Amino acid sequence: MVATIALPDESLTWRLSRDLDAEFADVVSSFEAAVYTTALRMSGRADDAEDLAAETFLRAYAALRQYDPARIVELQLRPWLITICLNAWRNQVRTAARRPARDTRTFVPEPAATGESPEEAAERNDEADQLAGWLQRLADKQRTAIVLRHVVGLPYAEVALVLRCPEGTAKSHVSRGLTQLRALMSHDPEVLR
Repeated sequence: MVATIALPDESLTWRLSRDLDAEFADVVSSFEAAVYTTALRMSGRADDAEDLAAETFLRAYAALRQYDPARIVELQLRPWLITICLNAWRNQVRTAARRPARDTRTFVPEPAATGESPEEAAERNDEADQLAGWLQRLADKQRTAIVLRHVVGLPYAEVALVLRCPEGTAKSHVSRGLTQLRALMSHDPEVLR
């Protein structure tokens, strides 16, 4: 009996190192949900999240064109892309701080037919808006840690990579953020009714 060994070409990073243009679409399709979710929870706006996700993949592609194949093979793509997304978000926040305030009303697209009633959809959207509001009130490190761990679903090791801190510190950011989030929720009159 012959043991099968996983060939290196089964790895996305290996394929990417061989043909960036052909394989980059796989990178986007594999990680677009994680990048968009991170962007949405950090920015709090769907249109900003779409722009951030697009900018993330543009920056990633430009960076990969400069990397040698050995460096590409060593990449951990998900944390690397999320780090690019968070840096783009921070740049956006800094730029916005230097500009006059803009209209903060958001356009909420019509929900797709999911079989839920309009009341159920409205309640679900209200809850998501409340959560987004509470997340926006957390310190950046705590919000980022919670979004990465509990919204995007990264393991603590990848959260630590993105935050550039030890894994124990990442756990601490998540724990403190959840404690703060619970405190915010407990003081909200809407939650108490």
